[in-house]
Amino acid sequence: MKGQIVKIVSNLCTVECEDGIYECTPRGKFRNQKISPVVGDYVEFDEKNNYLLEILPRKNHLERPLVSNIDQGLLVTSVKSPDFSTNLLDKLLAVMEYHHITPIICITKWDLLNRKEKKEIKKILKYYQKIGYKVVYNHKLWQVRKIFKNKTTVLTGQTGAGKSTLINKLDSKFQLETNEISKALGRGKHTTRHVELLHLLKGKVLDTPGFSQLDFQEVPDHELRDAFIEFQKYPCPYKDCMHLSEKECQVKANVEKKNILASRYENYQKLMKKSRW
Repeated sequence: MKGQIVKIVSNLCTVECEDGIYECTPRGKFRNQKISPVVGDYVEFDEKNNYLLEILPRKNHLERPLVSNIDQGLLVTSVKSPDFSTNLLDKLLAVMEYHHITPIICITKWDLLNRKEKKEIKKILKYYQKIGYKVVYNHKLWQVRKIFKNKTTVLTGQTGAGKSTLINKLDSKFQLETNEISKALGRGKHTTRHVELLHLLKGKVLDTPGFSQLDFQEVPDHELRDAFIEFQKYPCPYKDCMHLSEKECQVKANVEKKNILASRYENYQKLMKKSRW
């Protein structure tokens, strides 16, 4: 039979198919082939003996969080406690672009900002919208509900941004555990202990543990460069320009002209340095 892995706890894979739910264990051959099943995988399985037989080809997959076959990523981004971070947002956007996953920015805790803070962050968000990214707000649930239909969505963002709280608000049948922010650390406590694929609003959603660190060591420099999508609007004289120290670089020129958000370029420089470690 064919189905999809919706949860993995220890070595036990929960597989969902039209006939129901099966708890399966991987065959030993996966270990020999150095292949590990992940949540989101479509698989063939033996429903009588509860064994995974084959992992079908993946559309895409992420290493952190470890999931596969994703259509879009909802980047849950807090603006206060934890504070708004363009550095983390740009990391997440780059990861989505690299894996060919459509990113959507979801702003949380908007009500905690004063008028001046809202004005400043709105200017930044308008830039992201201008270059093609969709921005929604968690207090405007009608905006968020529209995006899930017929899509498999991964929710991700920094710990404490409100991912589990958002899912609970979207569908009352979910009672995912949430915790208050640790004020001493300025970040949230991990409340999602494993990755799980949930049915939500005629689509599927992956609720994942929060994270704030990403590894770019395996991303080729040119792929990371191209993940900053607006850079492609400003072609440089040299096709292999990495927009760092090259002369006549049009990206750097347009940062100076304020056509490119300065923080975006600064975050790009930081990521490029990390990718070369």
